[in-house]
Amino acid sequence: MSAPPYVRLSDVDRVLVVVAHPDDVDFGAGGTIATFTEAGLPVTYCVITDGDAGGFDDAVDRSAIAGIRQGEQRAAAAEVGVSDLVFLGYPDGRLTVTHELRRDLSRVIRQVRPDLLLCSAPERNYRRLGASHPDHLAAGEAALCAVYPDARNPYAHPELLTIEGLEPWKVREVWQMGSPQPNHYVDITDVAERKIAALRCHASQTPDMDVAQFVRTAFAVQARTAGFPEGRLAEGFHVFGTA
Repeated sequence: MSAPPYVRLSDVDRVLVVVAHPDDVDFGAGGTIATFTEAGLPVTYCVITDGDAGGFDDAVDRSAIAGIRQGEQRAAAAEVGVSDLVFLGYPDGRLTVTHELRRDLSRVIRQVRPDLLLCSAPERNYRRLGASHPDHLAAGEAALCAVYPDARNPYAHPELLTIEGLEPWKVREVWQMGSPQPNHYVDITDVAERKIAALRCHASQTPDMDVAQFVRTAFAVQARTAGFPEGRLAEGFHVFGTA
């Protein structure tokens, strides 16, 4: 499938990824992120929760989960070339689109000043229900609210400008993962091992998963949907400009 005309990575200077949990970006877009960093694009991760409701081992003290998952996400990010991470510390499993969350995401957008923002789709995907965790939907909607109108409006969250000195910023392009209506696919075949390595870092979440088999099966399906040759792997996104 051909890319929409507004997808011009050569014009992108910086990418911001906004997700609800540690591991979300690695499942949905880890290969794409590896292609970005290999192209020399600086990428920042903003992880809204610490994933403190995750994990499967009852022997692990629940108070330790947030730190474990932060560490897993930092290790996974390194596998795909990302070293700049922001954790907002919202509670896992209780995410809603609040004024405070919109402000906090607007702050990160104004700090990072990305041309491209990648986030979860706020629409439920009935063909891939796992992509539509309620926290994912809320994170995607809050990210879009921050993209428009909040981060670009000097009078939205005025303390960001008057107290923190953060000038408004306009994100030019949004990529949504987990969308029920993808319109752009990235061939990740050549970076699949980096995606697999990143997912393996999330050991607390994948104790019984054959990560390599999962990647080579699930993303072969997306590649076929995209019309790529047999044997290729792809990640799909709904991409749009914000002008």
